[in-house]
Amino acid sequence: MRETEEPALSDPTPTAISKAAIFVAIVRRSAPHLVEASLVPTALFYCCLVLVGIGAAYAVALVWLYAAVVGRLVRRRAVPPLIVLAAIGITIRTAVSIASGSTFVYFAQPVLGSLLVGCVFLVSVALGRPMVQALALEFWPLTPEMLADPTVVRLLRRLTFLWAAVNFAIGALTLTLLVLLPLPLFVAIKQPVAWALIGCGVAVTIDRSVRTARRAGFVLDGRATDAAAAVAGRGVVPAALPR
Repeated sequence: MRETEEPALSDPTPTAISKAAIFVAIVRRSAPHLVEASLVPTALFYCCLVLVGIGAAYAVALVWLYAAVVGRLVRRRAVPPLIVLAAIGITIRTAVSIASGSTFVYFAQPVLGSLLVGCVFLVSVALGRPMVQALALEFWPLTPEMLADPTVVRLLRRLTFLWAAVNFAIGALTLTLLVLLPLPLFVAIKQPVAWALIGCGVAVTIDRSVRTARRAGFVLDGRATDAAAAVAGRGVVPAALPR
């Protein structure tokens, strides 16, 4: 079957697109990797923590992610960046936790990571290069004319502030849950809470992006056409950061 061609950047004709098509495209693009890099190792970690112990929980999470990386390399397939980052992150967390002899340190490290990422988003706005702009270019073919539009400039700044707030909220809630809850309960609910916050951020991002694009005349109002849905299915969607 012939692949659907992406719209040329110079094509001035607005494209029909809908929030539902964008949401479906994000889910299709991100969900399998999120499950493999986050949901499965978290579930394995929890089961081993409850049934065996913390040492086995460390080991099974590492083995799962290393197997995901090595399996793709052996088959000469590209390793998704999300899985690479997850493997590196859990390796560092495990090494630091074992070296310190503290389980608390293992779970506290992502809190620091979330706070640092939030600060990076804020600094990018202060430098006049909103982080969401760089991320948006990975999903949507923004032309120089679009980037120069005042409404788009404001949108990118506001979305960058939004994702800084999302990361700060994840860090704060994770630390609060870690301090207040027993470890098995913390492990069970930590990830769903983070995903809920990310989901809210994605929903707001899609809504604001589509509204701005429609007002500026970059896309048409109404439901997505078949062609637009096909393009969205290939991952061409407005700015969003599923961390």
